[in-house]
Amino acid sequence: MSSNETLEVIKKRRSIRAFTAEQIKDEDLQAVLEAGVYAPSAANQQAWHFTVIQNKEVLDRLNHDAKEAGKQSDNEYIRKIMNNEKFNIFYGAPTLIIVSGNEQAMVIESDCAAANQNMLLGAEALGLGSCWINLVLLAFGLPDGQKYLEELGIPAGYKPFCSTVLGYKKVEPLHAPERKSNIVNFIK
Repeated sequence: MSSNETLEVIKKRRSIRAFTAEQIKDEDLQAVLEAGVYAPSAANQQAWHFTVIQNKEVLDRLNHDAKEAGKQSDNEYIRKIMNNEKFNIFYGAPTLIIVSGNEQAMVIESDCAAANQNMLLGAEALGLGSCWINLVLLAFGLPDGQKYLEELGIPAGYKPFCSTVLGYKKVEPLHAPERKSNIVNFIK
């Protein structure tokens, strides 16, 4: 199989769920954001918005509110983890990036996902830990969850679709789990 630096970063990236408390460097954060900005988007709309949260008080409130919302979930697994007092949806990471998209844009959820994935790969390339976090979106669904849109500076008409946390890895991840086979068919 062909290999190069980009493909190696893709294969090496793991979801990190244990972070040090140390805040990431501003230049690393800018590089990760730039990776997100360079993601593909339908018709090159680039109809996304990135919200960076490094304020511990805000992260704590989002964690609390998302957990409260998750306790009412129809999903048994989500209810179980959200009722765990020790569980933190951000795994103690010091930085959260929420990717929101203009709800009027074409296939915006896919565009936001592509930007989020680019940031995950950019973080890995820089040696940062990252994890795709969608549980935070539960906080926006609460009756007073709209307050966050304004507080976080998310533009009118934009909706949070995904997010990632960033930080320094507390431990190095294990090797990638075995990949499923028989998931590709070719028509030549």
